Amino acid sequence: MKKSQNMFSVLSIAGFDGSGGAGMQADIKTISALGGYATTVLTALPVQNTMGVQSIFEIPPDVVKLQLESVLEDIRPDAIKIGMIYKTEIAQIIVDFLAEIPDVPVVFDPVMVSSSGKKLFEEQANEFLIQKFLPKVSLLTPNLDEASILANMPIKSVEDMEQAGNIIIKMGVQSVLLKGGHLEGERLTSLFFDTDKSIHRFESQKIVSKNTHGTGCTLSSAIATYIASGKTFLESVSLAQEYVYQAILHAKDKAWGKGKGSLHHFYKQF
Repeated sequence: MKKSQNMFSVLSIAGFDGSGGAGMQADIKTISALGGYATTVLTALPVQNTMGVQSIFEIPPDVVKLQLESVLEDIRPDAIKIGMIYKTEIAQIIVDFLAEIPDVPVVFDPVMVSSSGKKLFEEQANEFLIQKFLPKVSLLTPNLDEASILANMPIKSVEDMEQAGNIIIKMGVQSVLLKGGHLEGERLTSLFFDTDKSIHRFESQKIVSKNTHGTGCTLSSAIATYIASGKTFLESVSLAQEYVYQAILHAKDKAWGKGKGSLHHFYKQF
């Protein structure tokens, strides 16, 4: 009789995407594709498709708390990925939850604005995010727009990225992966500010494709999954970026929806 083995698990605390490309759906696909077991807590219910976000319905904070308590009572995560939070009250509940499991690594993708321009985070929650939330985060993965908000500065170059990253790291977060996909040029540059204060530069060729919906969600959940499997932060960042690159590459000729389609999360499987 084959001995049972526990899979490493990753908890996704995120919003919903009915089109399947971003949010919780992207997290579940990514975690599963990389061999992990996904558990989930829903924080908000955006109504969206590949063409954009039409509206957002709130999840009551006490319901978020009940979800967190239920999951933790049964399945302890090896890593946590946090995406869309939306409200300060929910952020506080998550902070209290994280205090109960301080040894579990937390990857936070600070989803503030959708790719279609819809605000996904209350403006008044920014101060709470910086003062109370970021110190609980092991690895932060902002894009340039999000980093610009957090660092309170424009980011137009790799030099600006380094300056912004150094500002953000002083907010108490352990490490930062600053994604430079929005910079002009044919090359994509990302900077990883590691826990030992070293800075690692990653470069790749940009892929021309409309199917990039959920790239940030996929990257952050991939990092969390690799961390859960026992990889170091630096190894996880490197492997996750390669996974996302291949998922975009294998999706560029696919046709999913009328707008920005999803990545191909299961390119390794089929």
